[in-house]
Amino acid sequence: MDIKQLRYFIAIAEEKQITAAAKKLHMAQPPLSQQLKLLEQDLGTKLFEKRGRFLQLTEAGTTLYHYAVKITKDMEEAHTEVTQIGHGVRGKLSIGVNTISYYHLPKLLQAFRQTYPHISYKIQQNESAQLAKLVKEKVIELAIIRLPLMLDDFAVLQLQKERFYFVSSEPLAQDNNQITLNQIQEYPLILPSTDGLGIFHLILEEFRIRNLTPHIIGECSDISILMELVSSGFGSTIVPETVLKKHRGYRVQAYEIEDSEVTASSALIWLKQHYLSKAAQRFVELLLAESKDVRQD
Repeated sequence: MDIKQLRYFIAIAEEKQITAAAKKLHMAQPPLSQQLKLLEQDLGTKLFEKRGRFLQLTEAGTTLYHYAVKITKDMEEAHTEVTQIGHGVRGKLSIGVNTISYYHLPKLLQAFRQTYPHISYKIQQNESAQLAKLVKEKVIELAIIRLPLMLDDFAVLQLQKERFYFVSSEPLAQDNNQITLNQIQEYPLILPSTDGLGIFHLILEEFRIRNLTPHIIGECSDISILMELVSSGFGSTIVPETVLKKHRGYRVQAYEIEDSEVTASSALIWLKQHYLSKAAQRFVELLLAESKDVRQD
C-alpha cells in the first residue's frame, strides 16, 4: 500500500464508480481497477461492495477511507512545509548574540520577520567565546560576536566598527567633548571584562603602547551593573558606542577619546563547511545587504 494507491482509493470512494474515478484521475479504467485489486489483496479484505451501478464502502473500506484522507492530507502539508523550509519561507533561525548586544539586531530581526513571517526564532545571549563554542557544537547556526576572537573554524562577516568612549558621572573641566588617554589614566576605572570578550585587553593595549598606566580599580562582567556603578560615581569606564545606545537614561557623561583610533568590532559567524538552513542563509543575505548601511549609522 502506497500513497498513490490511497489517492486512487479515495477517488473511487468519493466517485462511487471506477469509470468516474478514472476520469477524475485522468487515467484509463483498467489500470485503476488493477490498483484497487492489488490494494485489497495487500490488505486481505474487500473495500467495496457493488450496489446497483455504484460501489459502496465496506466497514473495512470506511475505516481505510478515514485514514487515507488524513494520510494524504498530512503528506500534502508535509510536502508544502518542507518545500517552504527548503526555500527559506518557513523554519527556525537559531542565533546567538554577544553579551554587549549588537545594537542593530532588533531592527534587522524586525525587517527579517516582515519578509519571512512564518520563521520562528531561537535567540541565545552569551559571551563571544561561548557563542563560538555553541556554533561549533551546532547548538546554534549563527552568532553575532565581538572581536578579537580566534575564528579559524568559522566564516566571518564583518559588521560594524565603533569608537570607544570614556564615560564618567561627572562632567569634565574642559568645554569640548574629548579627552586623551593621558587624562583618562588619572581617573579610577572599572572596565568591562566579560570572559572571551577582547574589549578589556584592547583598552589595556592602548595604554601600554603609549607607556601609560591606567588606574584600574575593578572589572565588571555585567554591563548594566557597570553603568550603574559609573552612574553612582563609583568609577569611570571605557565602553563601545553600542553600550551608550543600549543603556540610555543613566546620569553619565560620554567623551570621545581623541588620541586613540582603536575600535570595537562585531561580526556574524557561522561554521565553515557546514550547510546552513535556508532560514540562516536568508538572514546572512539580509546582513550582507544591510552591513554597509549598518556601519554608516
